Amino acid sequence: NLENYDLVISSSGAEAKAVKVPNGVHINYCHSPTQYYWVRPDEYMSASTAGGVGILDPIWRMGLKILKPWMKRWDYLAAQNPDYIVANSSEVQKRIQKFYNRDSKIIFPPVDTTKFTGLKSTKREGFLIAGRQVHHKRFDLAVQACTDMNLPLRVVGDGPENQRLKSIAGPSVTFLGRIDDNALMTEYGSAAYYIFPQEDDFGIVAVEAMATGTPVIAYKAGGALDTVKAGDTGLFFNKQTVKSLGVALEESSRITWNHADIKKWAGNFSTENFHTGMKSLFEKVI
Repeated sequence: NLENYDLVISSSGAEAKAVKVPNGVHINYCHSPTQYYWVRPDEYMSASTAGGVGILDPIWRMGLKILKPWMKRWDYLAAQNPDYIVANSSEVQKRIQKFYNRDSKIIFPPVDTTKFTGLKSTKREGFLIAGRQVHHKRFDLAVQACTDMNLPLRVVGDGPENQRLKSIAGPSVTFLGRIDDNALMTEYGSAAYYIFPQEDDFGIVAVEAMATGTPVIAYKAGGALDTVKAGDTGLFFNKQTVKSLGVALEESSRITWNHADIKKWAGNFSTENFHTGMKSLFEKVI
């Protein structure tokens, strides 16, 4: 109960939107309606794809199964608490309307695009994918497609899927594990393409790749519909299958990219633009 505050901003994809602000204004920055109730509950319930809670996974899934009807109702009511909801992408805005019956304003999340401005140009070659290796990120599509087509792929990160990914990878796939930010920037800037095979709420890594001038090959869904301009800053593939991704990989080699224009486009998702959008909202509601 935050009754002594004039303004409260909750940033959440889950429970934080439930705070009570009886004497002030509550703005919820929504990353998504709660994933395990509304968006992909079947995936969270699956023993083969959960993987995020460790040894407590079976207990967590059983609790979710028993309590989900009640918790969905609670989550819906909690989403009625904020005075204003901000969505981080067009896809999330649609979900907020569908699941919570609420209107929302889109303000893209802040991406520190300026940290890439001093990156020196290098020869671009091969494909890159980075992030936490969990099932819904669909690293397996990139690994399998590049293995089948004998295309060089560098894989950054770690996670529950790591060993399975290594088991299906061929000699053209290199696993780099976890690397620091400077090394990641170098990887972004030296890749010919970044592969973004998941349906993400927004997808900051795709914008980071474009901030180095690297075109993105993305699954045509989720936040990528806001961040990737087909033919200008990247390409889409229509189905989450190895075959569909493979068609896009082949097509990418026939396009000449303007890396400077790709960098410029990424600036639309800068931290500065995020600040401007949020301050404009504050001025309107306070």
